[in-house]
Amino acid sequence: MKLIKTPLLVLSAAAMLSLAACGNADKTTSSNSDKKLAGDILIDGSSTVAPIMEAVSEEYTSAQPDVHASVGISGTGGGFEKFTKGETDLSNASRPIKDEEAAIAKQNKIDYIQLELAYDGLSVVVNKDNDFVDQLTVEQLAKLWSVDSKVKTWNEINPAWPKEEIKFFSPGTESGTYDYFNESILAKAGERKDAQMSEDDNVLVTGVAGEKGAIGYFGHAYYEENKDKLKIVPIVNPTTGKAVIPTEETIKDGSYAPLSREIFTYVNKKSLKRPEVMDYLKFANENVPTLSQEVGYVPLQDEKYESNIQKLEEATK
Repeated sequence: MKLIKTPLLVLSAAAMLSLAACGNADKTTSSNSDKKLAGDILIDGSSTVAPIMEAVSEEYTSAQPDVHASVGISGTGGGFEKFTKGETDLSNASRPIKDEEAAIAKQNKIDYIQLELAYDGLSVVVNKDNDFVDQLTVEQLAKLWSVDSKVKTWNEINPAWPKEEIKFFSPGTESGTYDYFNESILAKAGERKDAQMSEDDNVLVTGVAGEKGAIGYFGHAYYEENKDKLKIVPIVNPTTGKAVIPTEETIKDGSYAPLSREIFTYVNKKSLKRPEVMDYLKFANENVPTLSQEVGYVPLQDEKYESNIQKLEEATK
Protein backbone atom coordinates (compact mmCIF):
# COMPACT_ATOMS: atom_id res chain seq x y z
CA MET A 1 0.00 0.00 0.00
CA LYS A 2 1.31 3.47 -0.85
CA LEU A 3 0.84 6.19 1.70
CA ILE A 4 0.67 9.96 1.82
CA LYS A 5 2.69 11.55 4.57
CA THR A 6 0.33 13.84 6.48
CA PRO A 7 1.49 16.17 9.28
CA LEU A 8 0.63 14.43 12.54
CA LEU A 9 -0.79 17.45 14.31
CA VAL A 10 -3.60 17.78 11.78
CA LEU A 11 -4.20 14.07 11.23
CA SER A 12 -7.85 13.56 12.07
CA ALA A 13 -9.64 10.27 12.54
CA ALA A 14 -11.37 10.82 9.22
CA ALA A 15 -8.05 11.44 7.53
CA MET A 16 -6.70 8.21 9.00
CA LEU A 17 -9.60 6.24 7.57
CA SER A 18 -9.12 7.94 4.24
CA LEU A 19 -5.45 7.00 4.20
CA ALA A 20 -6.19 3.40 5.16
CA ALA A 21 -8.67 3.11 2.30
CA CYS A 22 -6.50 4.82 -0.29
CA GLY A 23 -4.59 2.45 -2.52
CA ASN A 24 -3.19 4.84 -5.13
CA ALA A 25 -1.69 7.64 -3.07
CA ASP A 26 1.83 8.96 -3.51
CA LYS A 27 4.68 7.31 -1.64
CA THR A 28 5.32 8.40 1.92
CA THR A 29 8.20 10.81 2.29
CA SER A 30 10.58 11.44 5.15
CA SER A 31 10.14 14.32 7.60
CA ASN A 32 13.49 15.52 6.23
CA SER A 33 12.74 14.66 2.62
CA ASP A 34 14.82 17.62 1.39
CA LYS A 35 17.89 16.38 3.30
CA LYS A 36 19.66 13.11 2.63
CA LEU A 37 20.41 11.18 5.81
CA ALA A 38 22.57 8.13 6.51
CA GLY A 39 23.32 5.81 9.40
CA ASP A 40 22.25 2.70 11.27
CA ILE A 41 19.36 2.62 13.76
CA LEU A 42 19.44 -0.40 16.05
CA ILE A 43 15.99 -1.64 17.10
CA ASP A 44 15.22 -4.78 19.11
CA GLY A 45 12.60 -6.19 21.46
CA SER A 46 9.06 -7.47 21.21
CA SER A 47 8.06 -9.75 18.35
CA THR A 48 4.52 -8.42 18.87
CA VAL A 49 5.58 -4.86 18.06
CA ALA A 50 7.99 -5.92 15.30
CA PRO A 51 5.45 -5.98 12.43
CA ILE A 52 4.64 -2.29 13.00
CA MET A 53 8.27 -1.19 13.16
CA GLU A 54 9.23 -3.40 10.23
CA ALA A 55 6.53 -1.65 8.19
CA VAL A 56 7.85 1.73 9.33
CA SER A 57 11.43 0.76 8.41
CA GLU A 58 10.38 -0.50 5.00
CA GLU A 59 8.56 2.73 4.15
CA TYR A 60 11.30 4.90 5.63
CA THR A 61 13.99 3.16 3.58
CA SER A 62 12.12 4.19 0.45
CA ALA A 63 12.46 7.81 1.54
CA GLN A 64 15.95 7.58 3.06
CA PRO A 65 17.73 4.60 1.44
CA ASP A 66 21.00 5.26 3.27
CA VAL A 67 19.40 4.85 6.69
CA HIS A 68 19.27 1.23 7.84
CA ALA A 69 16.77 0.59 10.63
CA SER A 70 16.95 -3.12 11.41
CA VAL A 71 14.32 -4.68 13.71
CA GLY A 72 15.33 -7.57 15.98
CA ILE A 73 12.91 -9.81 17.91
CA SER A 74 14.65 -10.95 21.08
CA GLY A 75 11.46 -10.36 23.10
CA THR A 76 10.47 -7.43 25.29
CA GLY A 77 12.72 -8.54 28.15
CA GLY A 78 15.63 -9.39 25.86
CA GLY A 79 15.23 -6.04 24.12
CA PHE A 80 15.27 -4.13 27.40
CA GLU A 81 18.38 -6.05 28.47
CA LYS A 82 20.23 -4.63 25.46
CA PHE A 83 18.58 -1.21 25.65
CA THR A 84 19.40 -0.59 29.30
CA LYS A 85 23.07 -1.32 28.53
CA GLY A 86 23.07 1.24 25.72
CA GLU A 87 23.40 -1.36 22.95
CA THR A 88 20.31 -0.29 20.96
CA ASP A 89 18.63 2.97 19.98
CA LEU A 90 15.02 1.77 20.26
CA SER A 91 13.43 -1.02 22.28
CA ASN A 92 10.04 -2.35 21.21
CA ALA A 93 7.87 -3.52 24.10
CA SER A 94 4.48 -5.15 24.56
CA ARG A 95 4.45 -4.02 28.21
CA PRO A 96 5.83 -1.00 30.10
CA ILE A 97 9.41 -1.16 31.34
CA LYS A 98 9.75 -2.87 34.72
CA ASP A 99 11.17 -1.09 37.79
CA GLU A 100 14.24 -3.32 37.83
CA GLU A 101 14.90 -2.63 34.14
CA ALA A 102 14.51 1.10 34.71
CA ALA A 103 16.97 0.85 37.60
CA ILE A 104 19.59 -0.77 35.35
CA ALA A 105 19.05 1.96 32.76
CA LYS A 106 19.58 4.61 35.43
CA GLN A 107 22.70 2.87 36.68
CA ASN A 108 24.07 2.87 33.12
CA LYS A 109 23.02 6.51 32.61
CA ILE A 110 20.51 5.62 29.90
CA ASP A 111 17.77 8.25 29.79
CA TYR A 112 14.81 7.28 27.65
CA ILE A 113 11.34 8.20 26.39
CA GLN A 114 8.35 5.86 26.20
CA LEU A 115 6.33 6.24 23.00
CA GLU A 116 2.89 4.64 22.66
CA LEU A 117 2.35 3.01 19.27
CA ALA A 118 -0.97 1.14 19.04
CA TYR A 119 -3.51 -1.09 20.76
CA ASP A 120 -3.20 -4.87 20.63
CA GLY A 121 -5.62 -7.60 21.60
CA LEU A 122 -3.72 -10.63 22.81
CA SER A 123 -5.39 -13.42 20.82
CA VAL A 124 -6.10 -16.96 22.02
CA VAL A 125 -6.21 -19.47 19.16
CA VAL A 126 -6.76 -23.17 18.60
CA ASN A 127 -6.20 -25.45 15.64
CA LYS A 128 -8.39 -24.77 12.61
CA ASP A 129 -9.94 -28.25 12.85
CA ASN A 130 -11.08 -27.71 16.45
CA ASP A 131 -14.88 -27.61 16.12
CA PHE A 132 -15.82 -27.66 19.82
CA VAL A 133 -14.05 -24.79 21.63
CA ASP A 134 -16.51 -21.95 21.08
CA GLN A 135 -15.39 -19.67 23.93
CA LEU A 136 -13.24 -19.61 27.06
CA THR A 137 -13.53 -17.78 30.36
CA VAL A 138 -10.66 -16.23 32.28
CA GLU A 139 -11.08 -19.01 34.85
CA GLN A 140 -10.78 -21.67 32.15
CA LEU A 141 -7.68 -19.99 30.73
CA ALA A 142 -6.16 -20.03 34.20
CA LYS A 143 -7.09 -23.69 34.66
CA LEU A 144 -5.44 -24.51 31.35
CA TRP A 145 -2.24 -22.50 31.73
CA SER A 146 -1.42 -22.14 35.43
CA VAL A 147 1.89 -23.47 36.67
CA ASP A 148 0.22 -26.16 38.80
CA SER A 149 -2.32 -27.19 36.15
CA LYS A 150 -2.93 -30.92 35.78
CA VAL A 151 -5.19 -30.51 32.74
CA LYS A 152 -4.15 -32.80 29.89
CA THR A 153 -7.29 -33.18 27.74
CA TRP A 154 -10.08 -30.88 26.56
CA ASN A 155 -12.85 -32.75 28.39
CA GLU A 156 -11.22 -31.73 31.68
CA ILE A 157 -12.17 -28.13 30.83
CA ASN A 158 -15.66 -28.95 29.58
CA PRO A 159 -17.14 -32.48 29.90
CA ALA A 160 -18.99 -31.96 26.62
CA TRP A 161 -15.68 -31.63 24.78
CA PRO A 162 -13.74 -34.68 23.55
CA LYS A 163 -11.00 -36.46 25.48
CA GLU A 164 -8.36 -35.05 23.18
CA GLU A 165 -4.83 -34.21 24.29
CA ILE A 166 -4.01 -30.51 24.53
CA LYS A 167 -0.73 -29.13 23.20
CA PHE A 168 0.26 -25.75 24.62
CA PHE A 169 2.17 -23.05 22.69
CA SER A 170 3.28 -19.93 24.52
CA PRO A 171 5.53 -16.87 24.12
CA GLY A 172 8.86 -17.24 25.90
CA THR A 173 9.48 -15.80 29.34
CA GLU A 174 11.40 -12.85 27.83
CA SER A 175 8.22 -11.85 25.98
CA GLY A 176 6.06 -8.95 27.15
CA THR A 177 3.09 -10.94 25.88
CA TYR A 178 3.99 -13.72 28.31
CA ASP A 179 4.26 -11.14 31.10
CA TYR A 180 0.89 -9.63 30.25
CA PHE A 181 -0.86 -13.02 30.14
CA ASN A 182 0.85 -14.07 33.36
CA GLU A 183 -0.32 -10.92 35.13
CA SER A 184 -3.86 -10.62 33.75
CA ILE A 185 -4.81 -14.31 33.69
CA LEU A 186 -2.48 -16.16 36.06
CA ALA A 187 -2.09 -13.61 38.89
CA LYS A 188 1.70 -13.63 38.26
CA ALA A 189 1.99 -17.28 39.33
CA GLY A 190 3.62 -18.41 36.07
CA GLU A 191 2.73 -20.92 33.38
CA ARG A 192 2.70 -24.69 33.18
CA LYS A 193 6.12 -26.15 32.39
CA ASP A 194 5.14 -28.38 29.47
CA ALA A 195 4.16 -25.50 27.16
CA GLN A 196 6.29 -25.18 24.05
CA MET A 197 7.71 -21.65 24.19
CA SER A 198 9.26 -19.28 21.68
CA GLU A 199 10.08 -15.57 21.49
CA ASP A 200 9.11 -15.75 17.80
CA ASP A 201 5.33 -15.66 17.37
CA ASN A 202 5.62 -17.22 13.91
CA VAL A 203 6.91 -20.39 15.61
CA LEU A 204 3.80 -20.43 17.81
CA VAL A 205 1.53 -20.00 14.79
CA THR A 206 3.19 -22.98 13.10
CA GLY A 207 2.86 -25.06 16.27
CA VAL A 208 -0.87 -24.43 16.76
CA ALA A 209 -1.58 -24.89 13.06
CA GLY A 210 0.23 -28.23 13.06
CA GLU A 211 -1.30 -29.87 16.16
CA LYS A 212 -5.01 -30.75 16.16
CA GLY A 213 -5.44 -30.37 19.94
CA ALA A 214 -3.31 -27.24 20.22
CA ILE A 215 -3.95 -23.92 21.94
CA GLY A 216 -1.75 -20.84 21.98
CA TYR A 217 -1.74 -17.08 22.32
CA PHE A 218 0.12 -14.12 20.79
CA GLY A 219 -0.39 -10.60 19.42
CA HIS A 220 -3.43 -10.02 17.23
CA ALA A 221 -1.42 -9.22 14.10
CA TYR A 222 -0.17 -12.80 13.94
CA TYR A 223 -3.73 -14.11 14.00
CA GLU A 224 -4.80 -11.67 11.30
CA GLU A 225 -1.89 -12.74 9.13
CA ASN A 226 -2.65 -16.43 9.64
CA LYS A 227 -6.43 -16.54 10.10
CA ASP A 228 -6.75 -19.11 7.31
CA LYS A 229 -4.66 -21.53 9.43
CA LEU A 230 -6.07 -20.82 12.90
CA LYS A 231 -9.34 -20.51 14.82
CA ILE A 232 -9.81 -17.52 17.11
CA VAL A 233 -11.38 -18.18 20.52
CA PRO A 234 -13.83 -15.61 21.96
CA ILE A 235 -12.97 -14.69 25.56
CA VAL A 236 -15.73 -14.03 28.09
CA ASN A 237 -15.52 -10.48 29.46
CA PRO A 238 -15.51 -10.94 33.27
CA THR A 239 -17.62 -7.81 33.78
CA THR A 240 -20.31 -8.23 31.13
CA GLY A 241 -20.33 -12.03 30.85
CA LYS A 242 -20.32 -11.75 27.05
CA ALA A 243 -17.92 -13.73 24.87
CA VAL A 244 -15.94 -11.26 22.74
CA ILE A 245 -13.69 -11.73 19.72
CA PRO A 246 -10.73 -9.32 19.34
CA THR A 247 -11.50 -6.83 16.56
CA GLU A 248 -10.46 -3.24 15.96
CA GLU A 249 -13.63 -2.05 17.71
CA THR A 250 -13.51 -4.39 20.73
CA ILE A 251 -9.79 -3.86 21.30
CA LYS A 252 -10.06 -0.08 21.12
CA ASP A 253 -13.16 0.22 23.34
CA GLY A 254 -11.80 -2.26 25.89
CA SER A 255 -14.69 -4.72 25.66
CA TYR A 256 -12.18 -7.40 24.69
CA ALA A 257 -11.10 -7.75 28.29
CA PRO A 258 -8.83 -8.43 30.01
CA LEU A 259 -6.57 -9.06 27.00
CA SER A 260 -6.53 -5.61 25.35
CA ARG A 261 -3.40 -3.52 25.88
CA GLU A 262 -1.14 -0.77 24.55
CA ILE A 263 2.20 -1.54 22.91
CA PHE A 264 5.26 0.72 22.91
CA THR A 265 8.69 1.61 21.69
CA TYR A 266 11.34 3.21 23.91
CA VAL A 267 14.06 5.50 22.60
CA ASN A 268 17.42 6.36 24.14
CA LYS A 269 17.50 10.16 24.46
CA LYS A 270 21.17 10.21 23.47
CA SER A 271 20.23 8.58 20.15
CA LEU A 272 17.88 11.49 19.38
CA LYS A 273 20.94 13.70 18.87
CA ARG A 274 21.50 11.82 15.61
CA PRO A 275 19.29 13.38 12.91
CA GLU A 276 18.41 10.05 11.31
CA VAL A 277 16.97 8.71 14.59
CA MET A 278 14.88 11.82 15.21
CA ASP A 279 13.66 11.85 11.64
CA TYR A 280 12.81 8.14 11.74
CA LEU A 281 10.73 8.56 14.89
CA LYS A 282 8.84 11.59 13.56
CA PHE A 283 8.17 9.62 10.40
CA ALA A 284 6.97 6.66 12.49
CA ASN A 285 4.51 8.75 14.48
CA GLU A 286 3.15 10.36 11.33
CA ASN A 287 2.53 7.00 9.66
CA VAL A 288 1.91 4.43 12.41
CA PRO A 289 -1.83 5.25 12.48
CA THR A 290 -2.08 3.77 8.98
CA LEU A 291 0.72 1.21 9.12
CA SER A 292 -0.52 -0.34 12.37
CA GLN A 293 -3.88 -1.06 10.73
CA GLU A 294 -2.18 -2.60 7.71
CA VAL A 295 -0.38 -5.16 9.89
CA GLY A 296 -3.32 -6.00 12.14
CA TYR A 297 -3.19 -3.59 15.08
CA VAL A 298 -5.44 -0.73 16.18
CA PRO A 299 -4.32 2.92 16.02
CA LEU A 300 -4.36 5.08 19.13
CA GLN A 301 -6.29 8.33 19.46
CA ASP A 302 -4.70 11.27 17.58
CA GLU A 303 -3.71 13.05 20.78
CA LYS A 304 -1.46 10.19 21.85
CA TYR A 305 0.61 10.51 18.70
CA GLU A 306 0.70 14.26 19.23
CA SER A 307 2.01 13.62 22.74
CA ASN A 308 4.77 11.41 21.30
CA ILE A 309 5.91 14.20 18.98
CA GLN A 310 5.93 16.67 21.87
CA LYS A 311 8.07 14.30 23.95
CA LEU A 312 10.59 13.99 21.13
CA GLU A 313 10.78 17.74 20.56
CA GLU A 314 11.14 18.51 24.26
CA ALA A 315 13.94 15.96 24.59
CA THR A 316 16.05 17.77 22.02
CA LYS A 317 15.63 21.30 23.37
